[in-house]
Amino acid sequence: MTSNKITFCLNWTPEPYHIPVFLAQSKGYFKEQGLDVAILEPSNPSDVTELIGSGKVDMGLKAMIHTLAAKARGWNVTSIGSLLDEPFTGVLYLKNKPNGVTDDFQSLRGKRIGYVGEFGKIQIDELTRHYGMTPDDYTAVRCGMNVAKEIIEGNIDAGIGIECVQQVELEEYLRAQGSDVNNVGMLRIDRLAELGCCCFCTVLYIANDKFIEANPDKIRKFMKAIKKATDYVIAHPLDAFEELCRLKPQLNNDLNTKIFERCFAYLSDSCYNVKRDWQKVNNYGKRLLVLPQDFQPNYTNEFLSWSEPQEVNDPEEAQRLMGIHQEQCKCNGGYRRLVLNGV
Repeated sequence: MTSNKITFCLNWTPEPYHIPVFLAQSKGYFKEQGLDVAILEPSNPSDVTELIGSGKVDMGLKAMIHTLAAKARGWNVTSIGSLLDEPFTGVLYLKNKPNGVTDDFQSLRGKRIGYVGEFGKIQIDELTRHYGMTPDDYTAVRCGMNVAKEIIEGNIDAGIGIECVQQVELEEYLRAQGSDVNNVGMLRIDRLAELGCCCFCTVLYIANDKFIEANPDKIRKFMKAIKKATDYVIAHPLDAFEELCRLKPQLNNDLNTKIFERCFAYLSDSCYNVKRDWQKVNNYGKRLLVLPQDFQPNYTNEFLSWSEPQEVNDPEEAQRLMGIHQEQCKCNGGYRRLVLNGV
């Protein structure tokens, strides 16, 4: 008799953007599909692709660049859908500090720069070369997911994070100090590396390749439940977040409310892998030398039974508009989606 169980590992401790996974569970959408999903939290985010690739866990979440690199390193994982599309990612810092970090990348010379995992270090090394510097011109500090905390405590001068999580953490720290939240700066990596979009940090639903091959119906049913939960979150964000906070009381505070507001526009309403983004990040991974030159992206949309949306014609303009949208969200709060008709 075939088991209906699935083990699913988050990419870190519960965050507001994990809401479709938790609500698919709490609202019974997994159960409607005949699935029994165990949601796991990793002790180390760097272990997730290894756990899934080795078959110790069936499915989970991971950023696009890590998903590509994991496959290149022999971990058999494939993306089956998208959760968080193109969150702005960059080197975060606090302005007007004695360390002198500014919006000039050269200001990072001689500084302590935090990063999450090994690919953050690879990114910074590649950027320093691009700007005529070397790894000897800065001190790399591995911080895990605690980049904002390390900046606040003065252990690093700057660090890699995303706009809708670590940047919000820094802004709320300044707000609590009575300081201007606009004193949080970000050197966006997509601009520094001339990528045209922030897709390398898109958060994906990934699965073990053997699990996919043996359980295509389970994968299809899992994604149907996720799509139903995502639709509910987008249609009823306040009710959805209240339910998440009942499930995970540690998220019931002003900080995580603001993080959810800022994540809301990045939630993928279609859950589709975006082909253009995969090609860009595939090429970026080759530039970073973490992918071989003949590497083929490891994603599929075959388990999504609804219509695939049309990709935007001008992704850089879409990113510009998203920047304006997120700035308005920072100033005014609320739950709004960016409409890209005609872009």
